[in-house]
Amino acid sequence: MQYPFTAIVGQELMKKALILNAINPKIGGVLIRGEKGTAKSTAVRALAELLPQIKVVDGCPFNCNPDDPREMCPYCIEKWERGEKLPVAYRRMKVVDLPISATEDRVVGTIDIEAAIKKGEKTFEPGILAEANRGILYVDEVNLLDDQIVDILLDSAAMGINIVEREGVSFTHPANFILVGTMNPEEGELRPQLLDRFGLSVTVQSEKDPEARVEIIKNRLEFEKNPEEFTKKWEPRQKELRDKIQKAKELLPKISIKEELVELIARICTEMGVDGHRADITMVKTAVTIAAYKGRTEVEEEDVKEAAELVLPHRMRKKPFQQPEIDQQKLNQILNQTKKPSKNSTSLSQRPRESTEQKQQGEKQQKSEDDEEAPGTKEQKAPIGEIFTVKPIKLHQDRIKRTKGRGRRAKTLLKAKRGRYVKSRIWAGSTDIAFDATLRAAAPFQKLRRREGVAVAIEKWDIKEKIRQKKIGNLIIFVVDGSGSMNADERMKAAKGAVISLLMDAYQKRDRIALVVFKGNTAYTVLPPTSSVELAYKLMEELPTGGRTPLAEGLKKALELIEIEEAKNPDTYPLLILISDGRANAAGSGKNPIQEAEEVACLIKEKGIKSLVIDVEKDGFMNFGLARKIAERMGAQYAKIEDLKEQKIIEAVKDFVGG
Repeated sequence: MQYPFTAIVGQELMKKALILNAINPKIGGVLIRGEKGTAKSTAVRALAELLPQIKVVDGCPFNCNPDDPREMCPYCIEKWERGEKLPVAYRRMKVVDLPISATEDRVVGTIDIEAAIKKGEKTFEPGILAEANRGILYVDEVNLLDDQIVDILLDSAAMGINIVEREGVSFTHPANFILVGTMNPEEGELRPQLLDRFGLSVTVQSEKDPEARVEIIKNRLEFEKNPEEFTKKWEPRQKELRDKIQKAKELLPKISIKEELVELIARICTEMGVDGHRADITMVKTAVTIAAYKGRTEVEEEDVKEAAELVLPHRMRKKPFQQPEIDQQKLNQILNQTKKPSKNSTSLSQRPRESTEQKQQGEKQQKSEDDEEAPGTKEQKAPIGEIFTVKPIKLHQDRIKRTKGRGRRAKTLLKAKRGRYVKSRIWAGSTDIAFDATLRAAAPFQKLRRREGVAVAIEKWDIKEKIRQKKIGNLIIFVVDGSGSMNADERMKAAKGAVISLLMDAYQKRDRIALVVFKGNTAYTVLPPTSSVELAYKLMEELPTGGRTPLAEGLKKALELIEIEEAKNPDTYPLLILISDGRANAAGSGKNPIQEAEEVACLIKEKGIKSLVIDVEKDGFMNFGLARKIAERMGAQYAKIEDLKEQKIIEAVKDFVGG
């Protein structure tokens, strides 16, 4: 039994976004971001009980609309063109789950094996997209969905149809669905191409009010003790909301929006720095739907503001790893300017230029701050320095069949029976047989073959083998010098900027990252291997400096991390990035600190671990060049921190990642 939607405590913005999509599916779905245990999945599944009924062709697996041939499958169109009366049924919109492990065949559909074997016919077996037509397609942990499936979803969502051409079957059917995704940002971010496809976006957090938390506990325990009684208790509120949604759907075509409000929406999107025009269109649809939900026939300015809070956060240009949220102060300022226009107010075309000039002045001021020196050895917390974009390194898919899974930031086709089964090909002697594809190849010919006691007669040319694919991302270990010497010349500030810039690149490549810091007399793992670059960003932001420089301890800790990860997963491809001035002055063994650091560096080289040393020491009279010596012992690529934006470091990084 499903937990009632109206019994969910708090999370009003999330509930509103889901309700608006139930009223008007053309809004385009919703992305719900948030930490674990915040009722994301519960709310989506509970929505099914509130969804209105839709008119469908009875018995059609595609949920075709009997009143509109544009929303019919080929079978229903054929009957409609012959003048046949299509059987009608009413059913609730469905919430269809898309598992993150779903294969391409399961999503788009494939040949019907049963029909092929029994009748010798090549007919289409509908997939998840067919089931979700005119309903809600729900993807839990959407950020972990395979890229290949993401591409299929994008194409279907954009066109409203699913085109299937495989296994000798060619078929097209409507695929109009509301895409609802939930995700925990700590487990990795979402591809920007998919992000913009969600009409609305909300971020949820756990309740901070103790009274609300107590209510959540009581409700949940009561539901688990007696689900039927609890559901019955909440039914009046469920019915009230269900009726309100239905009335809003009926009112929706009658809603009007004034031209000045459409102009306001365009202005908000422009001044908020939103790319493209999808946001403008979605804001209009959302504002209209909000008015219908409130029982009005005309959109008001307050509806536009509410729509902006749902439509814009995930579309606004933001700094790296900044949480998607709308600037309420700026939004209110735009709304107030609309209410009180001034003859002397700046035109829309002038504003971007002014903001650009202000930005340039800010950058000039920041640069002058960067040039100032802030020496010191006591523990301090340096701000993050200039962040820049590392030139993208696009690696082509490695098409070599490998017995080992090691690759370099790429998808590798594997010969071993590991990795995700993505498709099949003609058998070439492998023992990894694709039984489903083999059956589909043999099925249409069963009437022509002598089975002689077997259920399915399979010939040699029917046999297909599996093609497996495994995305091999790097494990990037950042080894950061947190000693007092990093305070000189604002080295830590520059180092933080470099790490964040490299984190941006890791985020785009979906690499896993770990963070090791060494200072005082020891080294410690600040962040174990994770896919959450946002967490790494927060930790770097708070990282203080101070104390001695136990460089050898930092390298040992990184080496220890790598060995543990390789033991867990032999396919791990480690990349070690050392950011330091190399001025080692502490050693746990009592040896000469520099000598011990060089010994550990040699060990890293012997183990064949790829590494990059970024030297934060500025050129000048007191330049010791110790980081360069460590790089030589380590067999590492070497770069000065000021070179990170120059072509020579780009070439070094290309070689570093095997590009």
